[in-house]
Amino acid sequence: MATPSHRRSLRKRRALLTSVAAVAVTGLGASYLVMSANANAVDLYHQTLAAKDGWASSGTGTTGGAKADAAHTFTVSTRAQLVKALGSASDTTPRIIKVKGTIDANTDDAGKKLTCANYASGTGYSLTSYLKAYDPAVYGRSKLPSGGQETARAAAQKKQAANIVFKVPANTTLVGVPGTKAGITGGMLQIQNVDNVIVRNLTFAATEDCFPQWDPTDGDEGNWNSTYDSVTLRGATHVWADHNTFTDAPRFDSANPEYFGREYQVHDGSLDITKSSDLVTVSRNQFTSHDKTMLIGSSDSEPAGKLRVSIHHNVWKGIVQRAPLGRVGQIHIYNNLYDVTPLNGYAVQYSINSRAKAQVVAENNHWKVPAGVKVAKLLSGDGTGAIKGTGNAVNSTVTDLVAAYNAASSKDLKTTVNWTPTLTAGMESSAKNLPTSLGTTTGAGVLS
Repeated sequence: MATPSHRRSLRKRRALLTSVAAVAVTGLGASYLVMSANANAVDLYHQTLAAKDGWASSGTGTTGGAKADAAHTFTVSTRAQLVKALGSASDTTPRIIKVKGTIDANTDDAGKKLTCANYASGTGYSLTSYLKAYDPAVYGRSKLPSGGQETARAAAQKKQAANIVFKVPANTTLVGVPGTKAGITGGMLQIQNVDNVIVRNLTFAATEDCFPQWDPTDGDEGNWNSTYDSVTLRGATHVWADHNTFTDAPRFDSANPEYFGREYQVHDGSLDITKSSDLVTVSRNQFTSHDKTMLIGSSDSEPAGKLRVSIHHNVWKGIVQRAPLGRVGQIHIYNNLYDVTPLNGYAVQYSINSRAKAQVVAENNHWKVPAGVKVAKLLSGDGTGAIKGTGNAVNSTVTDLVAAYNAASSKDLKTTVNWTPTLTAGMESSAKNLPTSLGTTTGAGVLS
């Protein structure tokens, strides 16, 4: 039988082990690791968002499908299996969906590959006919396309959407199985009007619209607009997107042709947060090789009181714009790494845009900026948005980015905001080490 002194010694050793584990986690700045009393990590599929880890931890917090029973725990490797596991978007039963390997959204229920031609079949749509019908030299530039070929284009796009849009119900955890290159190619996760969703450890690639719409009224010269984001939040609440990778690969925008003098854009957003979505944490993701990356707020007229988003410890590399573009809400952007070196033909226009009275706090972020890119280009705004910036660094030198932008712009960013972030677990007080630490702790495939 153990003596009282022996029992005390065992308790001390257990306490020391737990303390060491907790220190290790803190050293990583990693609130995503939840430690139990015996210093063992909670299994990946049942992990929940830690307390005070950004806006998604507010109120009831974000637990996803942690309470799922065995009947609602799925492992999926095909599009058909994913659709079945998601079930009805109105079913709030907690569920865990483990994605094993890469799921190609452009396949039928039997796994056969589908192409744009398959979606267009039977609709009467052809790009050649569409271009002929709406050539600005003939159709003009004063109104959106209408009539036969536009109706056919919309029908073909609807067929594609039915195949590649995956509607995620409330109380769901979607997580990639470690070591399997887990992800979804060519698809869109739609998190719409639901609460409590976790998306982790997945690579989202090649989300492409086969049937972009021509809008001659978009800007001075018109634009081709596509429909699908890799992940889209519309009226969603309590969403945690963590350790994912977003990329246009293998088709980059440089491969897009031009029609009517404008790029035929097949990509939309990477992760868009719109339609009064609220209480969202975006952490430790990699966003790479993309143009319009993250939109927060779909219009300048969205109502106030929502669109509260925390964005931390992400890597943005080869991003043209919207990293993010924020409207209306209270947005905290901290400990991110922005590498604005041109990549795969993508060159920066700006990183952060605050407009429509958005209240952005940007602190302790790090920008890697090559020669020739002006610091004043890193921010943007419409004259009504605010960015309170502190501790942000450019090439390891703390720099007042807002002052640099305002000195070069006729539409100044406001420098004060109406709120103070308090949900800041894991926030690092300096941007100095981010280029090193985030390289190995972000994106899909890191978690185990």
